[in-house]
Amino acid sequence: MKEITATLLFLVTDTKILLAMKKRGFGINRYNGVGGKPEPGETIEQTMIRESIEEIGVTPINFKKIAKIAFNEYLKGEPVIMNMHVFLSDKWSGEPIETEEMAPKWFDKDKVPFEIMWPDDLYWLPQVINEQKLTANFKLDINDKITSHNIKIVDEI
Repeated sequence: MKEITATLLFLVTDTKILLAMKKRGFGINRYNGVGGKPEPGETIEQTMIRESIEEIGVTPINFKKIAKIAFNEYLKGEPVIMNMHVFLSDKWSGEPIETEEMAPKWFDKDKVPFEIMWPDDLYWLPQVINEQKLTANFKLDINDKITSHNIKIVDEI
């Protein structure tokens, strides 16, 4: 089975979280953080920063890795394992802007629109918003329905 490494970043303030509506490709018409796959020679952190600049025009300055999640799912009809490295940033340069790929929008942390996000987000994003470090595994069927999951709160990622 093919394995993919990817990043996911959420900008946060004391009361808000930035989500972005995906306008094309994988995850289209869903709110999510920003991120993507590494280019050759990039570290996970370099990938996260590059993707943030490309997708919403923001450079994360103060960030931390908060979760590592393995998704056993389907991509373009093919089974894959997506190893997602999740980051939070509470300091950045630039203002979030809409690009061809993403339309960013601020939400109150207690009003996250889970109904228009990936189905698994409801299970782990609340802990991440509360800055709890976690590892998780999700198995999804070809229709993105969760068939099993496991979440563990940890001290270190």
